[in-house]
Amino acid sequence: MKKRLIFLLGPVMALTLTACGSRQQAAEVSDDANMTQNESGSSEADQKMSGSNILIAYFTVPETDGVDTVAGASRVVTGNDVMGNTQFVATEIQKDLGGDLFAIQTVQDYPGTHEALLDFAYDEKSRNARPELASYIENLGNYDYIFVGYPNWNADLPMPLYTFFDEYDFSGKTIIPFVTHGGSGFSSTVRTIEELEPNATVIEAGLSLSRNSVANAQADIKAWADSLLSD
Repeated sequence: MKKRLIFLLGPVMALTLTACGSRQQAAEVSDDANMTQNESGSSEADQKMSGSNILIAYFTVPETDGVDTVAGASRVVTGNDVMGNTQFVATEIQKDLGGDLFAIQTVQDYPGTHEALLDFAYDEKSRNARPELASYIENLGNYDYIFVGYPNWNADLPMPLYTFFDEYDFSGKTIIPFVTHGGSGFSSTVRTIEELEPNATVIEAGLSLSRNSVANAQADIKAWADSLLSD
């Protein structure tokens, strides 16, 4: 009788030990997965927008004729400071969200007067030019969110923006466009950015501001910036 009982208990103990071993192994696998997630920094919390992972890149050409945006010039005069429309918007976004500013600059200079700038920009577009950049982003890997600001030129991106997107691969990052314009809004520029950066997420609900309202748009810029944090 005792021998038979021992034989019957043997398989039961083996099954119990196997089950315990499986549970222990599963726990170890779970711990390893959690450790890997923590080490890679890919948790959802790390992907949230914060000042440390925001880059605000902008291209601007402050015109020299006229005294403010109401006069048609693409610039804002605040106190003793004169800055381009898009630069002004970029600095307001930084005030609201934090992040680093980056001016997209070119080796070539652009005309300062309105009509001459229009002609120059049209000629660049007709030649499908790629102006050489004079400024470069450092530590691109530090940023998850790339704000990109530009004026609407000839219902298109300024040609330096094409160079900019040729220069940098924003795969896996989120691009948030903002534009200043004379009445055309974004035109098709958001779609163009999507085509130039197919592996990035491009936010279509970007910020569009008329050049005539930029100087007084602080409240609108803040409301838009706040909406990005609430999404």
